[in-house]
Amino acid sequence: MCNFNKQSADTKALIHLFMTKAAENVGGANFLLELIEAMKAKKPNALILGAKQVASNHTIIKWNKVVFKDKVDVIEKILVMHRSSEEPDFNILNVENAKLKKNIINVIRALSPVEFVVTPQNKNDGGGFNFKIFDAVSEDDVKLNPIFIAMFFCSAEFTKKALKYEI
Repeated sequence: MCNFNKQSADTKALIHLFMTKAAENVGGANFLLELIEAMKAKKPNALILGAKQVASNHTIIKWNKVVFKDKVDVIEKILVMHRSSEEPDFNILNVENAKLKKNIINVIRALSPVEFVVTPQNKNDGGGFNFKIFDAVSEDDVKLNPIFIAMFFCSAEFTKKALKYEI
């Protein structure tokens, strides 16, 4: 998932376009990368922070609900299971293990309302952007948002490659 070179051309283009627009809306690529690096500095994962926000020198990301470690562990388990997947739009409900599937359904119910809002600290830098954890949610098909994965689980190097990618 977090190897940009292994993504399909369509996926690379999608991530490139969103990250380029996101960078424009927060004051530039360096401000976006600075935020991602600030998020990576929070251990074990920025999602678990009780403050529900991470700030860098120029940007800030906030979310509307506390995310507990057990939910992050399930997301990480899903990402490990699909590590070799070149498509980000895999259905996370396609698992054999009944207990894990139940845990995934609980995560979906708990985290579907979570929305992330990224804003520049200086309003003149742009209007910011927002995204959710899940791209598509239906009864038997749920997909993780590749932007969520890139922001919280992939390295800043992944985003650099996405920004430099030429369509």
